Amino acid sequence: MSMILQQAQKMQEQLVAAQQELQVLEVTGQAGNGLVEVTMTAAGDVRAVRIDPKVVDPDDVETLQDLVVGAFQNASAAASQAQAEKMGPLAGGLGGAAGGLGLPGF
Repeated sequence: MSMILQQAQKMQEQLVAAQQELQVLEVTGQAGNGLVEVTMTAAGDVRAVRIDPKVVDPDDVETLQDLVVGAFQNASAAASQAQAEKMGPLAGGLGGAAGGLGLPGF
């Protein structure tokens, strides 16, 4: 039982470390071949939005809006991928979707 508790504590420490890494790891999403870029942390905090002046057309705001949404979606997908890479091995060690430590009743 002591060994199980030690493993659980180690996994908890690894989980906290991975979460801290995700708070600072930056990912970038883009749309329109880089005309719009969104930079965010892997935890989902937006850090920057860059819009190339070439895409700013007062008569076509919808295209710019679509590009911004696309860049956010692309950045969000990159953040999700980073989360899966950092947290995936830890989640597997917790016993999968059932939770616990892979032990009956936990």
